[in-house]
Amino acid sequence: MENSHCECCCGHDCSTNEKSRLLKLIAGAAVFGSAIILEHTIVCESYIKIAFLLSYLILGADVIGNAVKSLIKGRILDENFLMGIATLGAFATGNASEAVGVMLFYQIGEYFQNKAVARSKKSIAELMDIRPDYATLKKDGTTQRVSPDTVEIGDLIIVKPGEKIPLDGIVIEGEALLDTTALTGESVPRKVGVSDSVLSGCICQNGVLTVEVVKTFGESTASKIIGLVENASSKKAPTEKFITKFAKVYTPAVVILAILLACVPPIVLSGDWSGWIHRSLIFLVISCPCALIVSIPLSFFGGIGSASRNGILIKGGNYLDALNNVETVVFDKTGTLTKGVFKVTEIFSAESISDYELLQYAAYTETFSNHPIALSVVKAYGKDIDKTSLADYTEIPGHGVTVTAHGKKIYAGNHKLMERYGISFNETDITGTKVYIAVDGTFAGYIVISDEIKPDSKETVSKLKENGVRNTVMLTGDNPQIADAIAKELNLDTVYAGLLPDEKVEIVEKLLNKKNSKGKLIFVGDGINDAPVLARADIGVAMGGLGSDAAIEAADVVLMTDEPSKLIDAICIAKYTNKIIKQNILFILGVKAFFLILGALGVATMWQAVFADVGVSVIAVLNSVRKCR
Repeated sequence: MENSHCECCCGHDCSTNEKSRLLKLIAGAAVFGSAIILEHTIVCESYIKIAFLLSYLILGADVIGNAVKSLIKGRILDENFLMGIATLGAFATGNASEAVGVMLFYQIGEYFQNKAVARSKKSIAELMDIRPDYATLKKDGTTQRVSPDTVEIGDLIIVKPGEKIPLDGIVIEGEALLDTTALTGESVPRKVGVSDSVLSGCICQNGVLTVEVVKTFGESTASKIIGLVENASSKKAPTEKFITKFAKVYTPAVVILAILLACVPPIVLSGDWSGWIHRSLIFLVISCPCALIVSIPLSFFGGIGSASRNGILIKGGNYLDALNNVETVVFDKTGTLTKGVFKVTEIFSAESISDYELLQYAAYTETFSNHPIALSVVKAYGKDIDKTSLADYTEIPGHGVTVTAHGKKIYAGNHKLMERYGISFNETDITGTKVYIAVDGTFAGYIVISDEIKPDSKETVSKLKENGVRNTVMLTGDNPQIADAIAKELNLDTVYAGLLPDEKVEIVEKLLNKKNSKGKLIFVGDGINDAPVLARADIGVAMGGLGSDAAIEAADVVLMTDEPSKLIDAICIAKYTNKIIKQNILFILGVKAFFLILGALGVATMWQAVFADVGVSVIAVLNSVRKCR
């Protein structure tokens, strides 16, 4: 089917080609109708032959042309070649009306098939619309419209109501509501103001924003998402690869069978050569494998498009296919199952210092970190910290932090940090993340910080089990007490706590070795500090990582919101896509097998052969582009 499909998502204007194809169909059908009338009203054979030949040339010129191009390129066994040989053979055996009729209905089928393909690509075309046309650059007190790819990091751009944000940046002036539908699938506008991050592709609904650019156009969110979806079709699923291999074997096989059908019976049975050749031509029309070759990849493309409309980016058909066989789902905790918004909920200080002093010491140690726990401590302190007064800052992975402030050595971390430096402390069993603090080697108290479980986390775990997932696991660097409490509330099967990043990879390796050979393991993380585990899992899912380079690079699937329930949507889309593919394969092979037998026995007509090829193709394609529920 080379060159027959409209590439709507590439930016080409396909309306002219569509009109031209429709005009050819109408003209060819009109001349064909005239030929049929002439056949029943006049005796002059030459006029009838000219009318049939003219209608055939109008309808079949592009098919014959593509067949010739395929021959030149060494690809003889494609659909154009088979259709050309079958119809020209029908002419040669005196069946001109059948030859033109087959070509007419073939072209009608192609027309509706192309429209169906264009419809399936509509969501991708809409996604391409997030690409900005221009950026309003503010420089030296003036503004000018420029191409987004000329804007540099640190430049200021103005975004007015109704305009797309052209590049990722930070708002330095103004407030507005942003329409994020194209990126996240969420219809509720997001309010932004000074210091908030904004992503390219969002639409400013009201207000005027001045934005400082933090990423070049090529590195912006919109460009990365567009590239990701455009390239998704290049990663074929096992089913697609099988169909391609199947067609390479199937097509030559049926051509050989057609030749044998045309030659062997007349020689062995001394039969009518013309009749057996006609049967072989019918056999060729029926045998075209285009329905499989088109509908199966199109089903995957439709599934990926449906996922993108729902705020789920799937990097290829292979990952969409793998989502059908999920056996184990491994979750990171913070920012994945929980909100990752920490608050200081309790302060317990030793008798020697006040709660305020304890919080101040904690803020000194956490001021250099961007970890959510550290940010919550600094926020609770609520005052500016003079970083020049701090020295000897040391971060000890999996333990905590030490720093010298105003001549005092401060230690802040978990129980491991206290034990590491031989500091005697009072360990507590209060649920929450505990930050133990010591000053000059003496225990000063502890701060309790709590996280909140996301509203849909419990439902997500429950629905995963309903969808056949056998093992749900949580990995966290948090302490076992907090991890166990969350795991119990969410009804998770297994929990591993107190882990360092490399230990998470080790756990995933063990889980991979335990699972079924056909089963798949998913790791769901925030995509920022879980890149090694995302890359190691069968399917890495980054959640809420839309603006994270690590998420887009390391993950196979990106959930563009902070809702773990999006994973259920992705699995449901994969299962629905798989259902459509199975329906198509059974339907196509069943109908073709039935008509191939009829064709070989001489029962099927050329018109029935058209249905077995074109009709089946159109039905399969229409089935492929049905919207996922």
